[in-house]
Amino acid sequence: MNTTKKAVVSGLAMIGAAALLAGCGAAPEGNGASGGAAGASDYLPCMVSDAGGFDDKSFNQLGKEGVDAAAAELGSQTPIEVESQSETDYASNLSSLVDQGCNTIITVGFLLAPAALESAQANPDIEYISIDDTVDQDFDGQTDAPNIKPIIFDTAQAAFLAGYLAAGTSQTGVVGTFGGLNIPTVTIFMDGFAQGIERYNEDNGASVRLVGWDRAAQDGSFTGGFEANDAARQTAQAIIDQNVDVLLPVGGPIYQSAAVAIQDAGREIALVGVDADVYETDPGIGDLLLTSILKGIDVGTQDAVVAAGNGEFDAAPFVGTLENEGVGLAPYHDWADRVPAELTSQIEELQAAIISGDITVESYLNG
Repeated sequence: MNTTKKAVVSGLAMIGAAALLAGCGAAPEGNGASGGAAGASDYLPCMVSDAGGFDDKSFNQLGKEGVDAAAAELGSQTPIEVESQSETDYASNLSSLVDQGCNTIITVGFLLAPAALESAQANPDIEYISIDDTVDQDFDGQTDAPNIKPIIFDTAQAAFLAGYLAAGTSQTGVVGTFGGLNIPTVTIFMDGFAQGIERYNEDNGASVRLVGWDRAAQDGSFTGGFEANDAARQTAQAIIDQNVDVLLPVGGPIYQSAAVAIQDAGREIALVGVDADVYETDPGIGDLLLTSILKGIDVGTQDAVVAAGNGEFDAAPFVGTLENEGVGLAPYHDWADRVPAELTSQIEELQAAIISGDITVESYLNG
């Protein structure tokens, strides 16, 4: 599995998530829990995107790549893939896929989960895969429908490493972040990032400051959506104006607006991507990228859909972590020669400590 194909971390549920984590398998592979799939050549996988579209160079695109790869592997029917322009599209998009005879319906994003659950409960013979939500509305540690599989990611672990890297790379002593919406799958990145900066300061007697997110208050700077627009650019500019020289935008395409603001600033500011290795998905801004916080939506989706297509659907949640390579950091690419070898070694040691359990990175997934 190459660096861009490693599955990464996010999820939902504040209280029941710990129980979900304890019961997860190592990877999203099936165990024959459902017989809903057709023969491979007749099998029809379908997907609904969140706002941002399948060309967002981020989580929607990764989901589409996973479904397409699964269909190719299975030799199944060509997937039906529909885009949502807003939350009002979710229910109708799901209904249209049900009517078209889909065997498995995959939804991309936390905000889609309630509509996905409602559709799954109304259509028990169809298999559902929910990306970015535990589908555990009563927080009892159990998925709320037997025919829906959560694929979630504890991205705080990888974001911790990115925060440590950002603090160690910063020349101004100020790094920043902002998000699309104040929802758990966005703020989990920001929480991990903040903890990494705190750890860097402790380890190195430093005082690097984070702007754009207050972990104690669970509040910060948000654009109000996931569109690359002027609101996102202005939000990024407001962060940059506080002497920031490393910036983490969390929310799909909003990184594109951050890149414009960085280019307009006329000074060296490093960008940290999320979900995909943005250096590879959007090479036009590759020179800005320090690293990306990887979230393996493509691999997790492909594995789950292939299992379903082979009649081995399994509703047990998959949670991506550093240990199972569900999350991680992308290479430093053009910034590699600007990251001190000692800092690289520190980050490698921290990753090993997180995997061993010697360091716990707090997130809503672990209480």
